[in-house]
Amino acid sequence: MAPPPIAGALEIDFTGLRSAKGVLQICLTRDPSDFPDCRNAASAIKRTVSAAHPRLRIEGLAPGDYALAVIHDANGNARLDTMLGIPREGFGFSRNPAIRFGPPRFSAARFALGTDAQIQQVRIRYLL
Repeated sequence: MAPPPIAGALEIDFTGLRSAKGVLQICLTRDPSDFPDCRNAASAIKRTVSAAHPRLRIEGLAPGDYALAVIHDANGNARLDTMLGIPREGFGFSRNPAIRFGPPRFSAARFALGTDAQIQQVRIRYLL
């Protein structure tokens, strides 16, 4: 029987925040069907961190492909506020893919995590 894979760690730095108000709602998943919101995802990792301290470390992750999505929930209502379908709050994704119409696909935000610690820098973007 093979030993279980050694767990890795992920450090996430969030840049470009307009303010330190509110929280960052984070979704980290290995399942493309759960990306980007993790709303009904039992296997996704969800975290909330203060926008005043925009850094997070997650340890004990199995090696594999992941994608991360984040919203800057400035008013703390636990959702991304929109106006006419356009986000009124900040958002970001691992690997900082180009944003066209709607969120990027899992493949555009996917990164491989091994047994070593990895750092992802996520730029928060605002459209309004």
